Amino acid sequence: MHARLKSALGAALGGEVTAARGIAGGDINQAYEITLADGRRHFAKTNERSPRGMFAAEARGLAWLDAAKALRIPNVVAVARAEDAQQFLVLELVASGPPARDFDVQLGRGLAALHRHGAVSFGLDHDNFIGRLPQENAPAPSWVEFYRARRLEAQLRQASQAGLATTRMRQGFERLFGALEDLIGSPEPPARLHGDLWGGNLLCDDRGAPCLIDPAVYGGHREIDLAMMRLFGGFGARVFAAYEEAWPLSEGARDRVALYQLYPLMVHVNLFGGSYVGSVEASLDRLV
Repeated sequence: MHARLKSALGAALGGEVTAARGIAGGDINQAYEITLADGRRHFAKTNERSPRGMFAAEARGLAWLDAAKALRIPNVVAVARAEDAQQFLVLELVASGPPARDFDVQLGRGLAALHRHGAVSFGLDHDNFIGRLPQENAPAPSWVEFYRARRLEAQLRQASQAGLATTRMRQGFERLFGALEDLIGSPEPPARLHGDLWGGNLLCDDRGAPCLIDPAVYGGHREIDLAMMRLFGGFGARVFAAYEEAWPLSEGARDRVALYQLYPLMVHVNLFGGSYVGSVEASLDRLV
């Protein structure tokens, strides 16, 4: 950790950073366990190339999730302003431990409670980020309109601008948009979504309880969180069973998994390209 960042963290935390140990922090950011002169220990992450305001948006998202009091969310200790030279986010340090025997049940029921807490609209009162990509959240009057315009069309537009959208992909989305009203599922009120719920964004704390990190929040259909959980694995069948026991899904939910995996797949196209293009094409061919 360089001296300028240590100084900025110290100023924000009201004490000198005396130690910084690099730890795993995902594919995008650098993460540290930091220790202050008075013995306080925190988790800090930074990225010199991050979009301005990315960490501030994440801090708002964590607070929005925590307001539901459904699952443990790390407390925000300090965050840089968008205009600051050093961009960082400091959170409470979540000590890890072995999962409790009912860890999966806690997670499934807690996620259902988080979703049930709801949101004012489909969308959010501010834009944020998923990974390092901008995420548009301007509210829409219906879920089908929001999912099409703010999620799928936005990612397709970015992929097209980057030369990643193949003819097969564009034609597949054209077919999908024509059928979306019939595929989207029964109307539901907007759920309070984590928005980026893959296995790497789930921790087990020292009490053996689940803890969620790195959100990309907004109000949306609850099945999109569940679909992403199935995309890359890492969640046991008991999690989904406990969720449905707490809040059963509407008819046809399993048939919509591929539809709601399209958004995270398109995000991965725009972040990483490569094989994700073929995954999107194959999903579109199966759907329409």
